[in-house]
Amino acid sequence: MSKKKKEKIIPKYTVGPIETHCHLDYLKGQELIDTLEKCQEYGVDQIVTIAVSPNNLSKVRELTKNNIVFGTQGIHPHEAKEITPDTYEEIKANISHEKIVAVGEIGLDYYYEFSDPKIQKEAFEKQLQIAVDSDMPVVIHTREADEDTKAILKNFSQTLKRKGVIHSFTSSKELAEFCLSEGFNIGFNGIVTFKNAQNVRDVLDIVPLEKLLLETDSPYLTPVPFRGRENAPFYLPCVADYIAKHKDIDAQELIEIANKNAKELFYKLT
Repeated sequence: MSKKKKEKIIPKYTVGPIETHCHLDYLKGQELIDTLEKCQEYGVDQIVTIAVSPNNLSKVRELTKNNIVFGTQGIHPHEAKEITPDTYEEIKANISHEKIVAVGEIGLDYYYEFSDPKIQKEAFEKQLQIAVDSDMPVVIHTREADEDTKAILKNFSQTLKRKGVIHSFTSSKELAEFCLSEGFNIGFNGIVTFKNAQNVRDVLDIVPLEKLLLETDSPYLTPVPFRGRENAPFYLPCVADYIAKHKDIDAQELIEIANKNAKELFYKLT
């Protein structure tokens, strides 16, 4: 007799997790309205969708017209070569919008190096300065760029009063320890559930609960047991469930702590 396959289930909690990092305008699996309805079904009723390029800054602002969606304004290091002076002006002009919660996604990526590192560093520093000037937190992407990320953040962390989050953390424990010491949060997503991601779990072990944020980075990085499908914010409870078991804490308690962290960082969340 063949074994019956275990049904894949998204956990449901009394209070669902806040989605602190996704890309709603990149989702293709279903209509956005259906995705958002399914998010609410699983308690994911506050979502931060992230800007990454000059051509999606306005798309993100448009998405925030939905009552459960918040957004950011910023340019990803991959797209740094596309930045013009007008790009910075657009970010500055819209950062005070009532549903824009951070400057981001900004940072450095030397793994792909789609933009020259020099251009990436300039874009990172200029957007950090926008965050300082506007008293906003930042959402940071860093990959294979630990030393330059650390050096740049050292120059800004004292004036960057609201700090920010190093999202989708896959870097070294040393960088995690530095960022924590400077007051930054660390974001975890479906990567933590991957079999070959012990390095991420090692970092998770040193991140205190009061500095932890939950995210999906959807449509990428779908968590186990839904690998192979397009990721979406409604899978966030799977990430929360896995992290809670790893941290040996009740999942509902973990979610409530992570939500508190998210609301303190992204202070415009309700």
